[in-house]
Amino acid sequence: MHGYGPQDIPPVPIPLFDMSPTARLVLMTFALHAAGAAAGTVDLEDCRISAGPAFPTIKARCGTLERPVNPDDAQSPLLELEIALVPALNLEPEPDPIVPLAGGPGQGAIQFYSAYAHAFGHVRRDRDILLVDQRGTGGSARLDCPVDEDLIEGQYSTETTIRYTRECLETLAHDPRFFTSSIAVADLEAVRIALDIPALNLYGVSYGSRVAQHYARRYPEATRTIVLDGVVPPQLALGPDIALEAQRVLDTIFARCALDPPCDERFPGLSASFEALKKRLDAKPAKLELAHPLTGVVESISFGRLELAAAVRLLAYHPNTVALLPLMISEAADGRYAPLAAQYQMTTSSLSESLALGMHNAVMCSEDVPYYDASRIDGAALDASFIGPLQLAAIEAMCSVWPRGPVDADFKEPLATGIPTLLLSGGADPVTPPSYADLAAQAFRRAWLLTQPDQGHGQLVVGCMPRIFEQFVQNRGLDGVDTSCMERSFVMPFFLGYSGPAP
Repeated sequence: MHGYGPQDIPPVPIPLFDMSPTARLVLMTFALHAAGAAAGTVDLEDCRISAGPAFPTIKARCGTLERPVNPDDAQSPLLELEIALVPALNLEPEPDPIVPLAGGPGQGAIQFYSAYAHAFGHVRRDRDILLVDQRGTGGSARLDCPVDEDLIEGQYSTETTIRYTRECLETLAHDPRFFTSSIAVADLEAVRIALDIPALNLYGVSYGSRVAQHYARRYPEATRTIVLDGVVPPQLALGPDIALEAQRVLDTIFARCALDPPCDERFPGLSASFEALKKRLDAKPAKLELAHPLTGVVESISFGRLELAAAVRLLAYHPNTVALLPLMISEAADGRYAPLAAQYQMTTSSLSESLALGMHNAVMCSEDVPYYDASRIDGAALDASFIGPLQLAAIEAMCSVWPRGPVDADFKEPLATGIPTLLLSGGADPVTPPSYADLAAQAFRRAWLLTQPDQGHGQLVVGCMPRIFEQFVQNRGLDGVDTSCMERSFVMPFFLGYSGPAP
């Protein structure tokens, strides 16, 4: 629809600011399109993007950029990066767009943004949104496998996991070694250059926060601001603490319920009920005939301790689903497993559709598992957690046969930078706790850390955070910005029944 501001448009014989908004928009679009075509790089065309069939479409400008699979090989085959530019609402936007970097690892940026576009509404008023599906995700040579996300949740034996992983490797169209974050940031820089963008405002959520930090390390002159949401510190290898952090948050949920009179009265002894439920399902999984909540197809499923752990872990990511946990755990403890089992079906199906498992493996097996310190893994704590050690064992089993890719020598070092950086955390985040933001920020010279109590994974959609985000990007900091609105962020109260919380 338009480019990156009048100063980046080649000279034209008609003064842009004296034209009508419609005529100016048409001329700016033509000039940018012509410049891109002449450079032979990215040709953006009108398109519509969406998070899926259930979501509305969003008007954008889309194109592709070819990149070598192996950047160090002149004869390497090429892959295409999928690019979408969502125009700012202002017809004369700032020249530096917002660049969302999705989580996972394995989710595409276009799908992520399309699902949460409302959270970018404030910041989009004056800045375009530049979306680049990271290689291996979305429309950028998606590195997928014909198996489900149960592998990641540790639902299979080591032998079965290894067999599935080998079968996955045989189906991939590209060499999976070259899908690491170190190569992905070079891809993003190539897109920036191809589109002649002076600088980027990075927003990275979860795994995307790792990519954002490494891009800023490699290309500081091209990075204007950084927002890290659900922070992954570079020096931390993810995996060994997943079960422990999930257990910490579940204990916090039980404690919140015990301190909330209506919840405690309705679900007394919730923690003990959960422990009894876990032992019962571990000894004998429940057999259910259940209509899948997304497809309506009746399925025969086995709901045991592993399925229970997967359902509870994923429900703990957001306070709206946390509100349902005491009720669902109580129902299951009384032998009514269908509500929790349906949540398990729905969340794992959604994960399978949104995450590229091959991309997930490419990152974990190159950037995390090789850096595990066995002496620091607390086996007793893992055994005591509701997830247990099986998820970590599954990751290690997959990576025992997955080829490792290139990782920059300084990739695991904390980012030392003066680039303005905002770090966002949820006090009840089950995978990236506030302590991770503290660890990441230790070498930042201009950093603001915000934590929202009782919130889960990802803060941009919570309360007034979209407005704070906009002010941070505009001002390159939060000095003088009133963040007290965070105190009024809504946390869904616990449901006492399926009709909702207490009145």
